[in-house]
Amino acid sequence: MKIGLFFGSFNPIHHGHLIIAQAVLNQTDVDQIWFVVSPQNPLKKSKTLLHEFDRLDMVERAIEANFNFKSCDIEFHLRKPSYTIDTLTHLSERHPNHTFTLILGGDNLEQFTRWKNYNQILDYYGLFVYPRGEEQISDLWHHKHVTRIDAPVLQISATYIRACIQRGKSIKYLVPDQVEQQIDIKKFYL
Repeated sequence: MKIGLFFGSFNPIHHGHLIIAQAVLNQTDVDQIWFVVSPQNPLKKSKTLLHEFDRLDMVERAIEANFNFKSCDIEFHLRKPSYTIDTLTHLSERHPNHTFTLILGGDNLEQFTRWKNYNQILDYYGLFVYPRGEEQISDLWHHKHVTRIDAPVLQISATYIRACIQRGKSIKYLVPDQVEQQIDIKKFYL
């Protein structure tokens, strides 16, 4: 199978993530999108990061009705901090019959050259890049292994959602109902 890998902290997962994943599924030849929940991003540390199992649980609740979407906890079992190239290598060894392509926001394309072994990621896996608003100019947009995804630009962020929760405001329509219920039950982000 051809798998699109959507890495993220998903803190929490929201409708923007799901719309992007569906756009990749609609516009490429991938069979499935795997949501790879990252325990710790080496470039982005946060005190508001929920435990990885709570974030994985919310991802699973959000995608349970779509058989083309799968959750992936592979990085929970790798050395931390985890780097994308190590995860990709591990997944390729574990699933030799699958091919993997990384899903990335356009705002991250400029800093992509700072990633560990970014050239290997480009050459062996490739990127599906979706717009995030005003992207920086990057030569990587024209790389032969970079495919631009035409996805709606939604200004939904997990930071905004967490701020709403902390101010006692509703997050309805920002996250799937099952995720909203779990956040409410567990009192996440208060």
